[in-house]
Amino acid sequence: MQYLRGFLPWLAFGFVSAIGWQWGALAGLLLAAAFLFTDRTAGWAPAERLLDYGTVLFFAAITAFAFLRPDSGLKIYAGSLAMGWLALVAWGSIAARSPFTLAIARRRVTPEIAASPLFLRINTVLTAAWALSFTLTALTQAALSFHGGLAGLSIGVQIAGFVLPARFTAAYPERARARYLRDAAPQPVARTQGV
Repeated sequence: MQYLRGFLPWLAFGFVSAIGWQWGALAGLLLAAAFLFTDRTAGWAPAERLLDYGTVLFFAAITAFAFLRPDSGLKIYAGSLAMGWLALVAWGSIAARSPFTLAIARRRVTPEIAASPLFLRINTVLTAAWALSFTLTALTQAALSFHGGLAGLSIGVQIAGFVLPARFTAAYPERARARYLRDAAPQPVARTQGV
């Protein structure tokens, strides 16, 4: 459920945009700023909140633009822009060796586990899954918008863009730990027959 909290501003943007994209952007900005403020007062370092800072930056820019130009043709691409921005933040967090999933995952483990190479590897894979999903969703939504796609199909694509990586996130860490333990277990020495 911690992952869902981080994406609530994006989901609010999608739902509230039905009454106007500027209001959806404002809803996303207010939620993102509130979450960031709450996390900062709880002591989370800026480096651990890359997704939150990226979210506030996106919504500040899109809110200003949407209120200045509410009838802009860009509004039909708002969903694909949002997913594209999430993809950039996710890929960027991997490049910075601080996958955005680390901030959430560290809350559930001991400092020793959080410092392990396996923990970083698992979170890099998880963040890559999210980044790939965001990338594919952004491209699909852009194509649907360009061709005047059905709103229902676009919403379905966006939901899938969150649900599929969330399911992967729920299953992958345990499989990766099991594989690591299996590979790290001492192997029995093969007996050779003497001549």
